[in-house]
Amino acid sequence: MYDLHIDTDVTVQLSDCCREDAQAVFDVLDRAYELEDMSTPGPQAATAPAATVWMATFDTAGGRHEESPPVPLTGMVGALLTGGYHAVDKVEKVLARSFDIQSLQSVSGDQETEARLLLASR
Repeated sequence: MYDLHIDTDVTVQLSDCCREDAQAVFDVLDRAYELEDMSTPGPQAATAPAATVWMATFDTAGGRHEESPPVPLTGMVGALLTGGYHAVDKVEKVLARSFDIQSLQSVSGDQETEARLLLASR
């Protein structure tokens, strides 16, 4: 029997930031949701002139659902969230509890949405 369900996965891509800031953002999301997959650049990324992107996928239906206090960042962090409408909205709300958020753009499709955010320390 086929079980119809709403997609709860959100892919989070972080850019324009250092490794420590990317890890701080992922730690906030890991306290709330189940981390399904993470890919991080190797050690050379800290000094590489090319753009670096950190990516992780979180299941918004699973995890500890713990709240995080405001978290300091060394600079602005660009975030791209991709997933189902409800799941992306949930991730945005979790991020808003720990960071100042500026919404840059939202692109909606038939089944998914994409939100571009700029995160900063509170």
